Amino acid sequence: MSQNRKPTACVVGAGFAGPAHVEALRRNGIEVLALAADGLEEASRRAEDLNIPRAFGSLREALEKSGADVFHLAVPNALHAPYAREVLAAGHHVICEKPLALSSAESAELVDSAAASGKVAAVSYNLRFYPMVREARERIASGTLGKIHAVHGSYLQDWLLYDTDWNWRLDPSRGGVLRAVADIGTHWLDMATYVTGLKIEKVLADFSTVHPFRKRPKGNVLTFSGAKSEETEDVHMTTEDQAAILLRFSNGALGSLMVSQTSAGRKNLLSLQADGGAGSLAWNSEDPNRLWLGHRGGPNEILDKDPSLLSSFARKAAAYPGGHQEGYPDTFRHFFAAVYAYIAEGDFSAPRDFPTFEDGHREMTYCDALLASATAGRWVNLS
Repeated sequence: MSQNRKPTACVVGAGFAGPAHVEALRRNGIEVLALAADGLEEASRRAEDLNIPRAFGSLREALEKSGADVFHLAVPNALHAPYAREVLAAGHHVICEKPLALSSAESAELVDSAAASGKVAAVSYNLRFYPMVREARERIASGTLGKIHAVHGSYLQDWLLYDTDWNWRLDPSRGGVLRAVADIGTHWLDMATYVTGLKIEKVLADFSTVHPFRKRPKGNVLTFSGAKSEETEDVHMTTEDQAAILLRFSNGALGSLMVSQTSAGRKNLLSLQADGGAGSLAWNSEDPNRLWLGHRGGPNEILDKDPSLLSSFARKAAAYPGGHQEGYPDTFRHFFAAVYAYIAEGDFSAPRDFPTFEDGHREMTYCDALLASATAGRWVNLS
């Protein structure tokens, strides 16, 4: 690829995440050459809706004919690993939605495949790219909080509160044996380790399935659409609606996390607090443009998102002046900007300021350990 040409994209998947990728790419001036989906009819319909010039009914056809440099995988979880392997084998860069795979064995293979390919392989832990999350990381790294001794929080949603709520993620053959933990819990775990710079060494987990049976509609349901079907069938649930997790970090710090997709009124709340010997900080996704700073010997502070007040590291993800709010779609924008700039530079030996397949693999080792812990009812060490 010419150093003077911007990389181009093909988005694979037409559900909730695919259009989010398309919108963020266009805000970065990245040309989306094609959309691929499972079947040409669906791909063509969604490509027309999104004003994308070409549609393909399979990934293989898109790899052969789209001419794109980077493939975005926004497909059900079970397809992440096989599609990522196919993209890398075809000699293209890949950005994959999370979780990276269905097991750490699969994700370890992907790390090796990415390294052997010489291509850029990123995973969508985009929530790292909130400006105030980056500011939190910078403040902890600078020692402002002192030694971190506790990290705690939650990730709560309510979109699966009723037994009539249905989505493909409820099917283990498509979503995997973990659901709430893999879908949103890994976002929190990634953010906690990213912000603190600490690794997780031990986990203790307890899972709960609120609805042993759910009513599956006889038809397709788009994620978060709120659409219901008149005809349903009862399906036995084997995946978790909620999880309570204890953690032990590499420096001895304690951690706790509550994950739920059945918390009424919580549409999408990720909250994270880190406590150190010299201070605390807290952030949450329902008020993403503010960082709470806690002090023992003086008044607490609220730091509003204002590029003139942020570290240079956080400022990279703050596109607008103070008082101009930034949110979830902006995290994709800044995530993709970092990846595409890195590809355009062409020096793949340089450090990568975005989540990679190595990060995705680490999250899968956490998932495997959490499942083992919940099954056995004991602490599990991470090797």
